[in-house]
Amino acid sequence: MTYCVGLRLDGGLVFASDTRTNAGFDNIAVFRKMHVWEREGDRVLVLLSAGNLAVTQSVISLLNEQMDAQKEHGGASLLTVETMYQAARLVGDAVREVRR
Repeated sequence: MTYCVGLRLDGGLVFASDTRTNAGFDNIAVFRKMHVWEREGDRVLVLLSAGNLAVTQSVISLLNEQMDAQKEHGGASLLTVETMYQAARLVGDAVREVRR
């Protein structure tokens, strides 16, 4: 079971997630389920993930590749979109691409 939580407090936002991916008798594997992208002075985006680890890793890789490609060729990435809706669309598009 994965635990991810985001809290909005008077002093700001708090994000937390566990790291356990496998709970075998003598084999406990871990992987970060919190991913952070920041453009200093402009935005901080946090993605908390749950579910299939391979899908998560692929989606994160696609989002990072978009950022690298955007630097060279322009286009949209999590660090260049103008709205949270557009950011959510990029994440959704990446999930659909991986599932295909």
